[in-house]
Amino acid sequence: MELWVDHGIPVSMAGVGSPTPHGIRVGPVYTPLDLRGRGYASNLVAAACSAALKAGRRFCFLFTDLANPTSNSIYQQIGYRPVSDSAQWAFE
Repeated sequence: MELWVDHGIPVSMAGVGSPTPHGIRVGPVYTPLDLRGRGYASNLVAAACSAALKAGRRFCFLFTDLANPTSNSIYQQIGYRPVSDSAQWAFE
């Protein structure tokens, strides 16, 4: 887990794991509601990806909710691009 700390206080967290031969997954990413909109998660995800790439990974990937335009916009601003959609179906 990676933490973004502001003035000694953790303000955002991101998991980094599930490595593949060439990449690594980022997520989950979380910032408490009262701390959102300050760029904490954006900076944390960018820093985590930068560290993974410097460590030798060729790419980073994540899963995001298509219904959340805020996170999708942020991820695209820091360099992610949509690759594919997925769906989950449950049968009774």
